[in-house]
Amino acid sequence: MPQLHLEKLHLTYFKNYEEGRFEFSPGLNCIVGENGSGKTNLLDAVYWLGLTKSAFQVQDAFSIQHNADFMLIDGIFKKDAREIQVTCSLQRGQRKVLLSDKKPYERISDHIGEFPVVLVAPNDTDLVREGSEERRRFFDGVLSQLDQLYLQDLLQYNKLLAQRNSLLKIFFERHYVDDLLLDTYDESLISLANRIFDRRQRFLVDFEPLVQRYYGFLGESREMVAVKYESEMEDLAFRENFRRHRQRDLQMQRTFMGAHKDDFRFEMGEVALKKFGSQGQQKSFVLALKLAQFELLSVEKEMKPLLLLDDIFDKLDDRRIQKLIQLIENESFGQVFLTDARPERTRELLRGVKVDVKFFVTDI
Repeated sequence: MPQLHLEKLHLTYFKNYEEGRFEFSPGLNCIVGENGSGKTNLLDAVYWLGLTKSAFQVQDAFSIQHNADFMLIDGIFKKDAREIQVTCSLQRGQRKVLLSDKKPYERISDHIGEFPVVLVAPNDTDLVREGSEERRRFFDGVLSQLDQLYLQDLLQYNKLLAQRNSLLKIFFERHYVDDLLLDTYDESLISLANRIFDRRQRFLVDFEPLVQRYYGFLGESREMVAVKYESEMEDLAFRENFRRHRQRDLQMQRTFMGAHKDDFRFEMGEVALKKFGSQGQQKSFVLALKLAQFELLSVEKEMKPLLLLDDIFDKLDDRRIQKLIQLIENESFGQVFLTDARPERTRELLRGVKVDVKFFVTDI
């Protein structure tokens, strides 16, 4: 299997890094330091290089250091035997620029999936506890790294959805409706929604068994877990229903049916994990989700993604930590980035692990 790892990273005015240069191990990289010193920001810079956006900030501009006019993230990846330079820059008030070996992409979205990344973060249990938007974002993120066609369909769907909602608002305010124009939007939107629905369905066929296997590996309970996909597009009459509810959409000035309303239900023993799962069961489940994401990306991309583990030792109990370390020791992963506020704990937990380990101390 071809190897992927980030060799070097250069940061300029990125969050709390006015200037930072790092050379990483292809194995395990432990980023330690006090809270607020920039550990998670360093992980986020790696995430930026893989997915062209922050894992933690909604707006790109929030990644620019306060009082600075721009930020720059520059990395050298080694992909099998080839070195590739990826540069992401952003100036306030302008669009971000992404370069591969100093050449701009025709579409920034073409970069997604070239350098796959999986992040395990403290707030991952929001996938269980929060609403459907969190779960859609997760599954769309996994699928976007796997499948460029899916990503392009999703981007086009979201663009058309925003345009349709703007039209609905204009028509409501003007007390006038151009049904022919809405028909044009509706036909394209429904067609894209059906393609997205079909791809999500096919994805779960491969994904759910991996989640079940990793949940069993983590050993939380003997209960069988499941991921159920819920969509209005399962109804053969979806197209007719969508058109029949146009008046409701006009009154509410937004689109009430479609792929943007889908949900993924998490079950344990045929009951809702959100309502009946313990904190431990929920943590094991979301960790199983991320490990399943890692394996599926590894298989489909024929390379192991970069694995980012943010502050996991504070959020997982000893048993789950040992299971993760077991996977690291078995070389199940490729390059790993791990943060911890207690370096002595990290050194103790990793004592005897037979992989290349490199420590970085953040003291900004």
